[in-house]
Amino acid sequence: MAEEFFSLIVRQARTRKLLPDERFTVDGTLNEAWAGQKSFQRKDKGHDPLNPPPPDRGSNPTVNRHKEKRANETHESPTDPMARLYKKTRGAEARLGYPGHVLTENRSGLVVDVRFTQATGTAEREAALQMLDNKAAWKQVALGGDRGYNTRGFVAATRAGQITPHVAQNDSNRRSAIDERTTRHDGYAVSQRTRKRVEEVFGWMKTVAQQRKTRFRGLDRVGWMFTFTAAAYNLVRMRNLAVQAA
Repeated sequence: MAEEFFSLIVRQARTRKLLPDERFTVDGTLNEAWAGQKSFQRKDKGHDPLNPPPPDRGSNPTVNRHKEKRANETHESPTDPMARLYKKTRGAEARLGYPGHVLTENRSGLVVDVRFTQATGTAEREAALQMLDNKAAWKQVALGGDRGYNTRGFVAATRAGQITPHVAQNDSNRRSAIDERTTRHDGYAVSQRTRKRVEEVFGWMKTVAQQRKTRFRGLDRVGWMFTFTAAAYNLVRMRNLAVQAA
């Protein structure tokens, strides 16, 4: 239902000629799960010898996480077993949640596709390629993105699909998959400036639509709300574009 509603809104935007479909931006965000950090426990119901069971009971027990290694492979939350520990940026605290992914059109700022997945190290790039599969095979487009998309595999896959990767360079202790053949063009600088507008989408979804922390559990239900919220954002954005054009 949410996917059909979203697709209907995107078709309306194209009918109104609001989607030039030439330059895009892809990005992901963390949607916090409806589950507490303390609920993330070992799957085998055992306990780390360094951390014995809490002495008290109740919904907020005393839990000592010092020196405990918690990983998605060995731990899960009984509140929402599909939620995974995830952090969007290096240095940030890992939180239980789901990554939501959007593909936006740079000129209009509208969301043209969405994906919602479990957290993995490659989820953002895989979701981006899935969303780009809907592009017309004959059409050459440019795609902006942050450094998380700067891998040789992702860059090669986009170029194979007639997509020019305008992702941010990543020279930290390695060789960037994007070099001067791409960065010397004016279009690259434009894509890097406009890609930051995707944060307006996430900001609206998390504040106005109150989706910073979901009220649902499970990938399907949380993903349904994420898609529905993206459709609602497009309606608001289309109204604003109409006012600006008047």
